[in-house]
Amino acid sequence: MLKLTGAAALTLGMGGAALAGDMPAPFDKAGEVKIALVRYLSTGDFFQSYLSGVETQAEALGVDLRVFDSRQDAALQADMVDQAIALGVDGIIIQHGLTESMKDAAQRAVEAGIKVVAFDVNVENTAIPQVEQSDYMLGKLALEQAVVDNGDNFTAGYVYVPGIAPLDRRDVAWEDIKAANPGIKQAAMFGTLDNPIANSVANQARSVLQANPNINVIFAPYDEFAKGVKIAVDEAGLTSDIKIYSADVSTADISAMREPGSAWAATVATNPAVVGEVSVRTLALMLAGETPDAQVIVPPTLITQDFLNAEDIKNMGDLGSKMPQFAHADVSMADWMPLPKR
Repeated sequence: MLKLTGAAALTLGMGGAALAGDMPAPFDKAGEVKIALVRYLSTGDFFQSYLSGVETQAEALGVDLRVFDSRQDAALQADMVDQAIALGVDGIIIQHGLTESMKDAAQRAVEAGIKVVAFDVNVENTAIPQVEQSDYMLGKLALEQAVVDNGDNFTAGYVYVPGIAPLDRRDVAWEDIKAANPGIKQAAMFGTLDNPIANSVANQARSVLQANPNINVIFAPYDEFAKGVKIAVDEAGLTSDIKIYSADVSTADISAMREPGSAWAATVATNPAVVGEVSVRTLALMLAGETPDAQVIVPPTLITQDFLNAEDIKNMGDLGSKMPQFAHADVSMADWMPLPKR
């Protein structure tokens, strides 16, 4: 995987994947088009896969992609936007981050004449489309499955870190489900984004489970959270007493969900590589003079442990073959735009 750290920039040489005459400006000279991906979160399979999607769609377009990785340093991420501006990029994708640190940096890019797309960060700017996985629906579908499995009367642990846009949107679903089902009791809320995230959450979950032995459901709406909770549940010997519901999916998650007796009952997800592709396509539309919707939604899908076992799904490739929406999303498409080779 290629990424940037600090002030360094690494250029990916991209060969043109379509005839120049078929492409609108500026993609008729695609090799001269420079775009940047400025990342806040990069730990975990979801973010590796998202980056892969960005890279493959950029390669299909034939553009010059530069990747900046702030490793959850909010000030550095804002500085990296300024670095991208100084490099003279044509477009920027801002991937996650904090509103207070990113909104001014995003505005500086817009004022510099750069097209900007935001994925899972609210930069409070009407000129910047938001690419989303419909995070509210990710949370809602997972919680509806929790009610199907456990009834509307259970005691829950909840893993949440406020201030991160996708988690905040998933939190709205949690509050709505609790309001609609008064029998659901929240016994504890915990969570951290300290690296390594899964291990840090596991440390918290151990204490929470000791202090709250009546918890029988845990809502962990990010797969690194769910991995950490599963570690603690397994260690405590509670796999038959607790069910875990999450968001996002990866090959490692599928393996963990399919372990014999696994407490990880369901997750709701889009293919993160597809979301990465959509982020680049949305930016490309803007560079070609088109106006995407203010919210670019990639629809999510419920994935249960029972489904994975019944279909003998072992990895993301299997999941894509059984769920075609995982292999591609008809979002931010144009007749002229080349897609990654499958």
